[in-house]
Amino acid sequence: MTDRLADVSARIDGIRQLGAVVNAMKGIAAARARTARTQIEAVDRYAATIAQAIANAIGPAPAAPSAGPPAAPTEGDRGLLVFGAEQGFVGAFSERVLDSIEADLSTASLFLIGTRGLSIAMARGLNPVWSVAMAAHTPGIPKMADGVVKAIYRALDAGRFTRMDVVHAGWVSGQFQAVRQVLLPIDLSDLPPPLATRPMTQLPTPTLITSLTGDYLHAMICKAALHAYGAENEARMEAMSAASSQITRELRQFEATLRRVRQEAITAEIIELGTGVTTARHGR
Repeated sequence: MTDRLADVSARIDGIRQLGAVVNAMKGIAAARARTARTQIEAVDRYAATIAQAIANAIGPAPAAPSAGPPAAPTEGDRGLLVFGAEQGFVGAFSERVLDSIEADLSTASLFLIGTRGLSIAMARGLNPVWSVAMAAHTPGIPKMADGVVKAIYRALDAGRFTRMDVVHAGWVSGQFQAVRQVLLPIDLSDLPPPLATRPMTQLPTPTLITSLTGDYLHAMICKAALHAYGAENEARMEAMSAASSQITRELRQFEATLRRVRQEAITAEIIELGTGVTTARHGR
């Protein structure tokens, strides 16, 4: 009985320690998700400033007859920049992202960000053209985005694709959402209207637009990375909340078992004492 009581007590201590770890992970994930949401607003303003500069450099577009929608890219003509999870404890996060682009995976050039996402992709038989680990903290995202931009330009120079989409997870009202946007070529219709008076520039217009386009691409990748970073931590919060609920249930069960075992031990001792007293009386 004593051994069983010690085993149950040890199990309760272990569950409590696990609960402390889970709560700590949940708190860290919440702080990181909140930081990402705040920084997305700053990147949005930065991207909007560059978009305005590109529009001003291009100037008013001459009126032209409508030529209909642009032709869809042919097979093998598309690149996909996909953000998976960097770490575990996020449920089916990376699986859902990959499922959202399953129809394109056989023909598109896959650029994958996230160590955990890469493992899942390789388990599915996918071989990305290029991959990199996700930044561990948001201050490292701009440097990571520099590497992504360079990899994209190298692939463009090699003729791997003429269009690239970015795919990342979003987290809206506690629900996972796969987000897909055109990254290249830049959709000029998304740019704001140019200023009435074109600003003076020292660089040739093509050189200026090329430089600004690179900055705009970098900003858009940073924005997608922040969304993916925040969504991964939101998913981790949800997973840790579920784990915490399970731990609470198990703790209650073992605490009930502990009370029952203690009661059984007390009852056994009382019976043993009673038996001893009775034996002593009969022995007189």
